[in-house]
Order: sequence, then C-alpha cells, then structure tokens
Amino acid sequence: CEPKFDGLAISLRYEKGVFVQGATRGDGTTGEDVTQNLRTVRNIPLRLMGEHIPPRLDVRGEVLMLRADFVKLNERQRARGEKEFVNPRNAAAGSLRQLDAKMTAQRPLQFFAYGVADVGVIQKVDLLHGVSPAPTFHDEVMNRLAGWGFTLADERMVMRGAAGLAAYYAEMATARAQLPYDIDGVVYKVNDLASQVKLGFVSRAPRFAIAHKFPAEEALTTVESIEVQVGRTGALTPVARLAPVFVGGVTVTNATLHNEAEAQRKDVRVGDTVSVRRAGDVIPEVVAVVLEKRPMRAAHGNAPLHPPFSLPRRCPGCGSAVEKLEDEAIARCTGGLFCPAQRKQALLHFASRRAIDIDGLGEKIVEQLVDHAIVKTPADLYKLGLAGLASLQRMAEKSAANILAAIEKSKHTTLTRFIFALGIRNVGEATAKDLSRYFGNLDALMQASEAQLQQVPDVGPVVAASIAHFFAEPHNVEVIEQLRAAGVTWPEGKAMVVANASQTGKTFVLTGTLPTLSRDEAKDLIEAQGGKVAGSVSKKTDYVVAGSDAGSKLEKAQELGIQILNEDQLKELLAS
Repeated sequence: CEPKFDGLAISLRYEKGVFVQGATRGDGTTGEDVTQNLRTVRNIPLRLMGEHIPPRLDVRGEVLMLRADFVKLNERQRARGEKEFVNPRNAAAGSLRQLDAKMTAQRPLQFFAYGVADVGVIQKVDLLHGVSPAPTFHDEVMNRLAGWGFTLADERMVMRGAAGLAAYYAEMATARAQLPYDIDGVVYKVNDLASQVKLGFVSRAPRFAIAHKFPAEEALTTVESIEVQVGRTGALTPVARLAPVFVGGVTVTNATLHNEAEAQRKDVRVGDTVSVRRAGDVIPEVVAVVLEKRPMRAAHGNAPLHPPFSLPRRCPGCGSAVEKLEDEAIARCTGGLFCPAQRKQALLHFASRRAIDIDGLGEKIVEQLVDHAIVKTPADLYKLGLAGLASLQRMAEKSAANILAAIEKSKHTTLTRFIFALGIRNVGEATAKDLSRYFGNLDALMQASEAQLQQVPDVGPVVAASIAHFFAEPHNVEVIEQLRAAGVTWPEGKAMVVANASQTGKTFVLTGTLPTLSRDEAKDLIEAQGGKVAGSVSKKTDYVVAGSDAGSKLEKAQELGIQILNEDQLKELLAS
C-alpha cells in the first residue's frame, strides 16, 4: 500500500546505471520527451549507486512539488508581480513542460519512485551475480530502488487482506493534511511479483494495482442557468452554469448534470444552491440541491420560482428531432453532420492530439470554419488554403501557415490513430488499436461483418454493431475516400483476420529467443489466428513456444505436461 501522489506520472530510463531518457506517461504507449527538464530535478539520480544494477532499467514514479516549496514559489511570484499557481500539481506539470530547462531548474520539483517497468531485468542480474534470493515481492524491489538512490514514500506499507487495506486507507486519510505533499487517495498493489505478471495489464492500467481515492472535496454555489450541449455523437448533455467556486484545487464555473433523468432525479433548477465536487478530482458535477435555500414565489402559494428541468424536443444546435432509445439513458440529436454542434465536436475529435493530431486547430478556429460553412467534414480540412484561413477572426498569416503545415504533417499517421479519429461510436483508443492489429488494413475492417468484428479481443455485439453501422453509411465511406485522395496515409499490412481462426481460445506462452521471429512478430501471428499470448505458464496454457536460452517457463511447462513447440512447429500449427 502506498499514497496516491497528486503529481505528474513519469518514466525514467537508465542504461548501465546512467540516466538517458525521461518521458511523461502520455497515452500509455507514447509520452512526451522531457529528458532535459528532468535532469534539473535535484533528487533524480543521474547515475545509480550501489551494486548489481541492470544494464537497462525503466523506473516509474511521480514528479510533484512539496507543499512548503509551493508556498515559497507563490511568494516569489507575488513579489515579482507575476501570476500565482493554483495548486502544486499544476505548478509541477507546468514546470516540467517548460521549453527552457533553465526555467524548470528554478522550480522546486521532487521525484518519488513507485515501481519499475520490468522486474525481470533485476532478477536476471541477481541470478548472474549469484545474489540469492532474487526479489519476489514488490516491496523488495522498492527497497532495491531506495538503495540505488531513489526517493520513495516513507508511508508505504505491506498489509494483508481487506481489513488491512481499510486500516491503511483510514490511517492515510487521517494523516493526509500533515503529509509534505498532496495525495488524493491510496494505491493497493499485489505484492507477489509472479501474481503481477499473471494479472498483466488492460489498456493503460495494470490489473494488479487499484486506486482507492478519497472523497472529493465539495463546495456550495448557485446555478445561474442550465444549458444543453450537443456532443459529436449527438448526445445531449445538460450542463449547469455556476457562480464561480473554488473546489478541488480549481475554479469551477460549469458542472455536468449527465442526462435528463439524472438532472430530474436531483431536481436541479435555475437559482438553486447546490453542492459541487470534481468527480474523480477531474470532472465537476452537482452532488445535491440545498432545498431549504431554493428561491420560492411567496405570492403563489410558496411554489418554486423556476420549473423542473426537461430536455428540449428539438436540438438546440440545428432544430432536428431529439430521440431517446429505450435501452439508453442518453437522448440524441438525429441531425448527424447536418447539425453544426455535432460537426464541430467531430472535427475537434478528428484533429485532437491522440487522433490525427493537427496542432493549433482549436475550438475557436473550428467554430469559425463551421459557422462560415468553410468546413463540413474532416476531408474539407485538407482543402483549406492560406487565404481562407488568414481571413478568419484573430488569425494572422503566420498562424494560418503554421496550421496548414500541421495539416500537411497530419497526413502521415497510423491506422490506429485514423480509426480513432473517425469518431465511431463506442470505439476508443484501445479498441482502435485492437482493430488495427487484428485487421491489419482499413479495407479489411470496412468489409468485416458483425460476426467477424466480434472475433476481435474485447469487441462485443454492441461495439461490433456500431462499427458495422458506421461503415455501412455511404456518407462515411465517401469521407474516408476523400481523406485518402487528399493524401492521408498510414503503413498498412496484409489483412490479419482469418475467417475460421484455427487457434481461437488457445493460450500460448513465449520463452527464449526464436531463430527468425521476434516476440512481437510471433505474438501477431498467434493473435491473427485467434490465439492469446500470456506472460506466464499455468494449467490453462495450451502451448509453450520455446527458443534458445529458454528458462523457468520451459521447466514449468515440462512439469505440467504442456505441449512445447519450436518456431517451425508453431508456424506449421498456425498454417494448419
């Protein structure tokens, strides 16, 4: 058990004990390179000390600012007549992303380590040097990090069972105000390293760790109005516009009411005094109404001054009909891309950093492009010229040229990003990545039936129906063709989908070095036939694929009587 730091997640890479690179977590696969700025963080060791250091080591942790240092920083900001920081987390994140490392060096940042990317590298070095026993528990790895020169949370503990976790949570909640840094909860991790490997990861998160957050801070404010926002899929979301209130480290002026049923259940009305919190310390939401403070009409039998909230029957963006399906809580505009609000949101999603990534194409510019009927679909972005962009409000010629350069750069993307950018309902980043890996190219995906789509890991009937419906719409196919014609490209491979996958449901484990295939190549071949690649051998394992220098996994497979394959036998099996 350890405190959940309220900072910025960072990964540090060491080669032969020397710090060589540091990055933010980003999307879990690709982060932002902040190496030079991290070199200025005083408690990050640039060279590890001690014995038995692995040749390559990736250390995970958090960069943050201590409360006392934050107070001193804001005192200096006030003395200089400069803007103060809202909270230590924002101050730390902003400091680490400075373009000039000299600016970062002036900020009092700290790094706290909480794990490593691959424990196996430590265990291998121990075996090589005859160190016994090699670490088999997470807390032992943490002690090893402390010995190499990393700062760790003093409050970390090993607890057993639900009662132990609850006791740790209560203790940290009590101690929270006295800690030198901000935390927003605690993290529980399975201590046994072998169990961590078995549990593995899902998308960006480990299955062997879970956060237990503290209750969000709440504050009272008043509802000035209730507006309805239209999302890129047509979803209508009521949003309470609030008198500004400081809660959870930020000033909140808007709070989601989620949907019509939730707004009516809480009976939120204009003029009400409400309790507001940041859900998950991120999204502001209305918790409850303080009914005794509700404005009333004394002259009309003391009735409420304002009526209950209800969604409009027509879309506020385009006037199209609003419909709500029986099995959904969300009401949606039926206007599709005819609706300017949906068009704006679809374009912003398409251009977002994790999608096509058109730097500089923000909300204000997209609003003007749609309002002036310059852009109707994502494909129209690639038809923009300098004169048209420069004519927009607050758009200088240089800014317009920068956006055009970003649009040109975005033509070279990946299939995963392109699928995600299309904005298919129920398809997020992780699903886009699964679809990309499974089908290999866009044409195979577009031609796939719902049954074939459900063969993709983690794609169920609802998601499969959304994908099939999207590609069955002629308008969507036309936009994709226009994007390709405009030069939007990505590396495409051979379609990996197999109509009757021979290894569906089978579990493989790879060990050792194969003669011609890399681990990733072998994994792709197995997954293309519907198989699953696991990290450890168990009774549920169907095959172990062994190469040279195979270790304990091969021995365990032999003990359990699991069929062992070499590379040629694997290829023969998959080709059968």
